[in-house]
Amino acid sequence: MSSTREKAAKVESTTVSADGTTIAFDKSGEGPAVILVASALADRSDAKRLAGLLAEHFTVVNYDRRGRGASSDGAAYAVEREIEDIAALIDHVGGSASLFGSSSGAVLALRAAAAGLKVNKLAVYEPPFSVTSDGFGPPAGFGSQIDTLLAEDRRSDAVKAFMVKAQGMPSFMVGAMRLMPGVWSNLKGLANTLPYDIAVMGDTQQGKPLPAEPWSAASAPTLVLTGSKSPDGFQRAAKELTGVLPDASHRTLNGLNHGAVAMAPKKLAPELIEFLRG
Repeated sequence: MSSTREKAAKVESTTVSADGTTIAFDKSGEGPAVILVASALADRSDAKRLAGLLAEHFTVVNYDRRGRGASSDGAAYAVEREIEDIAALIDHVGGSASLFGSSSGAVLALRAAAAGLKVNKLAVYEPPFSVTSDGFGPPAGFGSQIDTLLAEDRRSDAVKAFMVKAQGMPSFMVGAMRLMPGVWSNLKGLANTLPYDIAVMGDTQQGKPLPAEPWSAASAPTLVLTGSKSPDGFQRAAKELTGVLPDASHRTLNGLNHGAVAMAPKKLAPELIEFLRG
């Protein structure tokens, strides 16, 4: 019988999406397939430790979304192309898989499941829907602001604006991150994909109740997770989403915040393992 270390051996590979875009990924472990969908300003490196923990129980595909890391990009962006990327990864692992996504990656995973891909189970962490008019979420016209900053090649300003206005991070924390050259340079390198995540979110951050469509088409058993240290807006969004999905439950994990995938994978993994194995 293979040892745990052998089961979790990582293989770097690529697949080709429907439009010819090359999608790079790490595949590790054995068992039912689980695909990890990254959030904004993140590539597969963010979920590296989480992937290793899950690989003790599953075949884990941790990929770079298009335009990030070692993946290429298409000539023109559309959310449908990212759904096709996930479809290509599902085909690669045998035709069906479970999905786990965080933040805007959670919304992309939801859209993929609602589009009819063969998703066995779906787990999402803090999809950033804004469902009440209390100021949670980015301001009106935020997408245009980001487009302007990127057009002027002001990548640092675009990253800062996203973190402060969309993620609600205090300015002083962003300032501290800018003093970490390796971290900040990586974030700047991903800034061009911010419009992709804004497109994924669509009209879901306008402070209105979450409609049933298109989300109710995601029929796979779904676990919606939030952290107890995150803003209340994430809790409200999770409850709304759970209410419109046909087969969903919501759990709040003590002591976690919005950065749990990268910062607290050991606390997140047991909940995912229990749900995905169950």
